[in-house]
Amino acid sequence: MDLYLLFHTVLMHISAAIVILIYIPLSIPVKLFVWAFVKPLRKEDLRGKVVLITGSSSGIGECSLVVHGTYNHITDRGVICSMDIRARRSTRWKASPAARERGAPDVLVVPGDVSDPEQSRRAVEETVAYFGKLNHLVANAGAWSICFFDEITNITASTKMMDVNFWGSVYPTYYALPHLKASKGKLIVSSSIAATAPTSRLSLYNATKAAQLRFYETLRSELGSEVGVTTLTAGFVESEMTKGKAIQRDGEVAVDEEARDVSCNKARFSVSFFYVKYK
Repeated sequence: MDLYLLFHTVLMHISAAIVILIYIPLSIPVKLFVWAFVKPLRKEDLRGKVVLITGSSSGIGECSLVVHGTYNHITDRGVICSMDIRARRSTRWKASPAARERGAPDVLVVPGDVSDPEQSRRAVEETVAYFGKLNHLVANAGAWSICFFDEITNITASTKMMDVNFWGSVYPTYYALPHLKASKGKLIVSSSIAATAPTSRLSLYNATKAAQLRFYETLRSELGSEVGVTTLTAGFVESEMTKGKAIQRDGEVAVDEEARDVSCNKARFSVSFFYVKYK
C-alpha cells in the first residue's frame, strides 16, 4: 500500500508539472490565435434577424433587449427585434423605447403570461405574422420565492413558480421550434446557478431551475445541429425579483419591501457569476 501511494504521489506531481510547464504555456498562444482570428469568423450576423425575448421588462431580459438594440446601431440598423413582455403586467415599459433609441428598427410588444400555453402560442404566432419569421428565442421570464420550505402557508399555490420558470420556458419553445428549425435559429435560455448550486430559502426555486436546465440540456442533444441551444446560469442579478417582487408564502405575487431592502441592501447589484453552456 505504501508503494502504491508513493507511485500515485509521484505520478500526480509529474502530471501537475506537465500541465503547468508545458500545457498551459502552449495553450495560451493557441487561445489567443482562436480569439483573434477564429472567433470573429464565427460571430453571427444579426442583420435581418428576428429575436423574441420573454420577461424583458427588467434584469437580464431588459439587458438582452438593449444589447440587441445597440448591436442594431453598430450594424447600420440591420437587426429586427421582436420583444415580448410576457411577465405579469401589460404596461409598455422603458426598455422598448430604449431599444429603439439604440437602433432597433422595430420592436413588437406582446403582453401576456408565459405560464399560459395559449398566450405563449399567440405571442409566437403574432411575432411570425408581424415579422414573417423567427430566428432566436430568448426564454428569460421567471419568478421566485424566498422563504424556508416549512414556512410556506399555501403549498398548492407554489405551483405558480414551476408554471413560470419551467413551463413558461417550455411553452414558448414548443411553439417556436418549427420556426427556429426553418431558420436554423437558436434558443437562448436564462436559467440560474441555483440549478446546480442550491441555496437555502430557495428550495422550490432551485428545483424549478434544475428542471429547466435538465430539459434544455436534453433538448440540445435531441435537436442536434437543427437549432442551437445556449443555457445561461447567472448568479444574483438586479431585477424586479431581487428587488422584492416574489411569490409570497401564501402563493400571491407581490413586492415585499422589507425583503427587497434586506436582499438588495438598498444598493445596485450586478452579475456575480455567469456560466454559459452552448452548442
